[in-house]
Amino acid sequence: MSTTPEIIWHPDPSVETELHRFTAWLRDERGVDVPTYDDLWNWSVTDIEGFWHAIWDRFEVGPPVDRADVLPEEGMPSPVWFRGSRVNTAEFLLRPRAEGSSTAIVTVGEDGSAETVSWDELRRQTANLAATMRELGVNRGDVVVGYLPNVAEALISFLATASLGALWAGVGQDYAAQAATDRFAQLEPVLLIAADGHLFNERERDQREAVRELRSSLPSLRGVIGVTRLGPGLDDVIDWSDAVATDVPFEPVDTDFNDPLWVLFSSGTTGLPKGIVHSHGGVAVEQAKSGNLHWDMGVDDVYFWYTSPSWVMWNSLAGALGTGTTVVCFDGAPKPTGDSSLWKIVADHQVTIFGTSPGFLMMSQDAGVRPAAEHDLSQLRMMGSTGSPLAQRSFAYVRDEVGPIPLFSQSGGTDVCASFAMGAPTVPIWSGELSVRGLGIATAAWDDDGRPVIDHVGELVVTRSMPSMPLRFWNDPDGAKYRAAYFETFPGVWRHGDWITVTDRGTVVVHGRSDSTLNRNGVRMGSADIYAAVESMDEIVEALVIGAEEADGGYWMPLFVVLQDGTELDDALVETIRTRIREKASPRHVPDEVIAVRGIPHTKTGKKLEVPIKRLIQGTAMDQVVARTAVDDFSLMEEFQDRAERRLKQVAERG
Repeated sequence: MSTTPEIIWHPDPSVETELHRFTAWLRDERGVDVPTYDDLWNWSVTDIEGFWHAIWDRFEVGPPVDRADVLPEEGMPSPVWFRGSRVNTAEFLLRPRAEGSSTAIVTVGEDGSAETVSWDELRRQTANLAATMRELGVNRGDVVVGYLPNVAEALISFLATASLGALWAGVGQDYAAQAATDRFAQLEPVLLIAADGHLFNERERDQREAVRELRSSLPSLRGVIGVTRLGPGLDDVIDWSDAVATDVPFEPVDTDFNDPLWVLFSSGTTGLPKGIVHSHGGVAVEQAKSGNLHWDMGVDDVYFWYTSPSWVMWNSLAGALGTGTTVVCFDGAPKPTGDSSLWKIVADHQVTIFGTSPGFLMMSQDAGVRPAAEHDLSQLRMMGSTGSPLAQRSFAYVRDEVGPIPLFSQSGGTDVCASFAMGAPTVPIWSGELSVRGLGIATAAWDDDGRPVIDHVGELVVTRSMPSMPLRFWNDPDGAKYRAAYFETFPGVWRHGDWITVTDRGTVVVHGRSDSTLNRNGVRMGSADIYAAVESMDEIVEALVIGAEEADGGYWMPLFVVLQDGTELDDALVETIRTRIREKASPRHVPDEVIAVRGIPHTKTGKKLEVPIKRLIQGTAMDQVVARTAVDDFSLMEEFQDRAERRLKQVAERG
């Protein structure tokens, strides 16, 4: 990197964290002396068996395991982790850590309602729901699916499913029936758990018809359990209150480390979403590591990450239970202001760790929200952000308007249920950067020849196996799709598909997806650098840039911008945008054109559809570019299609 950015936050050396205690334990119990985070990370990816063995023992993930069985076969894509070991993730997450009468889950609604579930009640409902599932014929290896808002019942449904050795798959009710069907029908589920609807964006969304459509599309179902959120309820179902009304002990089945736990889904921008299967043990050890060491969670914490059951961050809510932390589930729109704003929820529920998206932080800043001045955020000690690269202005905004707390930007994926790069409570935060590479994850930037590079852009790769890498893809019996997704570019090495820079300080800068990388005259650039420059402007709400190789051999790099209300894209503003990009990124990053648009289309999890729009501009048909059900506002894609057709005509006339 040419310049070192500002340090936004310094750790307080007087504060002891679990990371401190873990390194002391390593020294005293294992004879491993790793006084700094860099020392610890280097050891964790060199003696990878020793590191994960230490995680297993320190956090009592399961019965004792011999070190020789931790990783007897490492070769990717099919390593063998923790051979012969036993761990049921539901049992691990619900192991008593906090007082039984204390709060495990809080479900918050847009109307200000708050429903609490204690740890004792959580175990009771999980056990009773599992008993009902057994009566409905749910067995080890079967699939249970959930079409639910982000409420306690969704977490309980997952825990009950996992306790039986069955597989869980869920999506939120922001998904239409067809989008849910595209995911669930592949799995041939035996049980559906669904809600009658929910309150979202100040509107009651009755989902009864969507549930009927979903049921009719899943002929493998043996039963449906209904969760009443709006009042009408669902027809011909077992009511949730009855499903959890029995009184049986919590007795999870014995599962192997490598037994399947859940199926998560790719975004499905083209074709059916891929089902990604993860293991009980892989998820358990990764959550134990990240929750304790990176996030420093414990029984005194309240954890709130704005998410949906459709997104992998919902799975992190489930994982946080394994530290005894209270989890907040919010089923509503992510508003920066008003009675149901996320900041108000943080204050009202004394949240200590708050996670959100770059988009929400920019919305808050653009709306002039001053969170600490407007709310009591005295309990908030840590924040997180993920989903896309975080602009430098957001780091400064949190420091100035929230407080002197760490803001961890993190980058990982549904693919691994983990973060390749993130923060650590003992390491400073530099503006615009991810402070550390995740422990036990051998993340590197490689050039095209497979050589590691420092302070230069490269492909994000993982050079050693991780426990939480997928077991497989669903309906991929020979593993061909799985290998093609990650291991074809560099055989035996995980290529994730992101462009990153690893600095000489060990920090990471994420430049965006490598398959949407800008390549101008042979110089490759990341879209995130342009977004960081442009989206920090007062006049701009959001931006999208693509670089398209065109039929006549040309290369077109337009920048699409969504303007603030009342702003006009005149020549002066265009020149201001160009100058800002030139100064904040480089002259090569300056676009060929700046074009105002009504909005930017995203996946349902908020990622900009850079690649589909690029393919439209290159002439690919819409139905080959993106699935309608994968887009948050398909009308925006249609507007981009119109623009693409005009551009194709111009190129043809030019040729």
